[in-house]
Amino acid sequence: MTATKKKAVRRAKKGERIRQVAAIPFRLNEHGDIEVMLVTSRTTKRFIVPKGWPMKGKNGRKAATIEAMEEAGVLGKTLKQPAGTYSYWKRLANRFVHVDVIVYLLEVTEELANWQEAKRRQRAWLTPADAAMLIDEPDLSTLVKTLTLPGPMPPGEV
Repeated sequence: MTATKKKAVRRAKKGERIRQVAAIPFRLNEHGDIEVMLVTSRTTKRFIVPKGWPMKGKNGRKAATIEAMEEAGVLGKTLKQPAGTYSYWKRLANRFVHVDVIVYLLEVTEELANWQEAKRRQRAWLTPADAAMLIDEPDLSTLVKTLTLPGPMPPGEV
């Protein structure tokens, strides 16, 4: 367990809300429609988005980018503004804790054939509607289903 996770679990035991960051990897298909990538969780094999604990010395956007590389094997540009938030109950060894997640969109530029968690996860490209049906967390499902990309951005904004 990382120091950040241990600290978050201690805070949760005191009844405090804890935070994670997530990335929704996306691409545009040949028709210009959005596709999102989901990955399976390591233990329950449910479809989720790459997410993790905040990282010391890194902002949320950078931490979400790293999680996407480790869990989904994707590289790209993470958009500056969060796409939204959702909450869920995280299962720990002997309890559940309430976690608030800040979600960033990551425009995928490269899919790695081998990545850190390749042997423990599967990944799939789906339409937002199909992805939303596979996601158990209602708030995340809604966020994915209603996903819209920001308009054209000035150079340097991504």
